[in-house]
Amino acid sequence: MDVTEKLMAEIEARRDDLTALCQDLIRIPTLNPPGDNYREICDFLARRLEKSGFACEFVRAHGAKGDSDKYPRWNLVARREGTRSGDCVHFNSHTDVVEVGRGWTKDPFGGEVEDGKVYGRGACDMKGGLAASIVAAEAFIAVCPEYAGAIEISGTADEESGGFGGVAYLAEQGFFDPKRVQHVIIPEPLNKDRICLGHRGVWWAEIETYGEIAHGSMPFLGDCAVRHMGAVMTEMEDTLFPALAMKRTDMPVVPEGAKQSTLNINSIHGGENEQAADYTGLPSPCVPDSCRMVIDRRFLIEEDIDEVQAEIHAILQAVKERRATFTYDVRELQRVLPSMTEKSAPVVQTVARAISDVMGRDAQYVVSPGTYDQKHIDRIGRLQNCIAYGPGILDLAHKPDEYVGIDDMVDSAKVMGRSLVELLT
Repeated sequence: MDVTEKLMAEIEARRDDLTALCQDLIRIPTLNPPGDNYREICDFLARRLEKSGFACEFVRAHGAKGDSDKYPRWNLVARREGTRSGDCVHFNSHTDVVEVGRGWTKDPFGGEVEDGKVYGRGACDMKGGLAASIVAAEAFIAVCPEYAGAIEISGTADEESGGFGGVAYLAEQGFFDPKRVQHVIIPEPLNKDRICLGHRGVWWAEIETYGEIAHGSMPFLGDCAVRHMGAVMTEMEDTLFPALAMKRTDMPVVPEGAKQSTLNINSIHGGENEQAADYTGLPSPCVPDSCRMVIDRRFLIEEDIDEVQAEIHAILQAVKERRATFTYDVRELQRVLPSMTEKSAPVVQTVARAISDVMGRDAQYVVSPGTYDQKHIDRIGRLQNCIAYGPGILDLAHKPDEYVGIDDMVDSAKVMGRSLVELLT
């Protein structure tokens, strides 16, 4: 039996351990926002990885977006050196999960197993991938103790809210310097036979329209900011949305609908603030003098960020020409440029061969409709040899009754382990 066959058997033998690890991770409710239990999950991972010889470093993202004494942004970076010089392979997983939402029939933090699936918030996005990478590395170390280079595993904060308290901070501190790390695999749930090369770009902005407050019984004495925002939305419907639907990309974005430019109206609020749940009175009768809209614009590698912004300003100027009292502000909240690793990159080719060997079919190459932490490894860390590959079905992310298949975790762990054999032996 050669080393690869031994490794496949070793990972298969750890199936129950992989399942239990995924369950344990789900049972730590790392909700973001606000950022619960980040230190707890880092401590849990460190206890596990130190038993396999990893040196663990806790890194708090002091001063990063979201970091506070009440909700510190803790990250864990674990590294295990080989017996001789060589490349470093880094598996990066975010530990945070989004809100639970309505519609669950399972305990969101129970880690229940049923019909070969582990259920829970974060099961596929992406605690199943984190568990698979850990078991892959541990099995590889057991079978190939004399490997070259180094293996790193990180559990990082805040990917669901931009990653600034996680991978972005680590990249700024040099953890993804190409002299230190050569290959990065992010086990996001893109399906076990897919290699994700990158993602579309994103521009988040807040548009605020202004008016003049007045008594609600005499709206003609004021100026309604909500009506102004309604005119903005009408202009978007009439001109911007049709224009975005015509823009197409050569990037292999999935699903099919994301191969065009998109705009989501993330939130809208006008008038007085909503009252607390225990308030039983009525709102006061006022003409709203402010209305705010948050937009989420996803753009293609063929588009320029200046063009993306100019389209929004053109919409607002068109409204202004028709409404004499229309005034507004636009505030940028976040910008991320598109990222796409070349198919010829070493980590891409290595994982593609591993998928072929393990699953007997060619890997599919895709691009994510949304961003993930590759953006920071690419732009801040200046490391382009990075992909997303992991178990789980992308469409289940953030949904009720989220789950990850146990067979998928095992198969993905085998692909990760097979990749370590090629890169480090």
